[in-house]
Amino acid sequence: MPSVAPVDIDDHVIAAAFLGGIPFFATAGGLIHRLDDGEKVTEAHDGLLTCVRDPFSQSLITGGEDGRVLRVAKDGSFEELASVPRKWISVVAGGPHGAVAYAVGKETRVIASGASHLFTEERSVEAVTFAPKGLRIAAARYNGASLHWVAGSAPPVDLEWKGAHIGITFSPDGRFLVTSMQENALHGWKLDGKLSAEARHMRMSGYPTKVKSWSWSPKGKWLATSGAPAAIVWPFSGKDGPMGKAPLELGTRANILVTQVAFHPTEEMLAIGFIDGMILAVRLSDHKEALLRRQGKGAITALSWDEAGQRLAFSSEAGDCGLVTISG
Repeated sequence: MPSVAPVDIDDHVIAAAFLGGIPFFATAGGLIHRLDDGEKVTEAHDGLLTCVRDPFSQSLITGGEDGRVLRVAKDGSFEELASVPRKWISVVAGGPHGAVAYAVGKETRVIASGASHLFTEERSVEAVTFAPKGLRIAAARYNGASLHWVAGSAPPVDLEWKGAHIGITFSPDGRFLVTSMQENALHGWKLDGKLSAEARHMRMSGYPTKVKSWSWSPKGKWLATSGAPAAIVWPFSGKDGPMGKAPLELGTRANILVTQVAFHPTEEMLAIGFIDGMILAVRLSDHKEALLRRQGKGAITALSWDEAGQRLAFSSEAGDCGLVTISG
């Protein structure tokens, strides 16, 4: 039976992550809590808007109401990467070799290999992400997404689809780009092959609420998403991705919405967090469920596995966070 070690934080917690086996919890007030031989706290921002685990290094990247972009190391120290006075930084992303991107209004700004790059859109940038190899960056905006080469002067590729696009992710193999939308749907584009414009589109709709969390399976065959009373898991193993295929629905709980999803780092097993604070683990092969945590005080706001896949950090909007130990 999994064991749960509670961590109570007196604030809305917006992110949970592991750095080198050390759990971190980031609060809306701007404090970074880490459990490293006791609980330690770093004052990072005067108001935190976003905190992401850099997928390419042992660090967090944060943006705040104070206009600063920081990189937080596993010892709790931080480095200021950028400062834009009187602006809110709510969009950040990490890339290979220490690259970082952030958005200010209609601009995507990239710092890579000691150089700065600026890409301008016609509308505000709502999300950014690096391609798996880091050579390109994608920005979500109104009416679609834009693909930019980080270095060089090649023109951007505009991927159009009407509506407000508010989140963005590449598939791990770089063949697909997926956005979440304001209108309770996902949209995707095939980036490989010479297909007609219409054939490149992937429509993933039918959600009762907006998709605010997603997670790719270890080998990129599946994309799990929140936004429904079950985790909606789309198949991406074929050449056309999920088109013409029904998604899996895992962890169905009547009218209790899924708020967070996180795939295990090495196995096709999905952690699912709900609006009532419950957390389930579901194995894709046979849909077998395991209860990891009973209901809590608030909706689950983040889920993150450690590198070994033995511990799961979770956070909630009410501050009742914790660690679930699966084995060991």
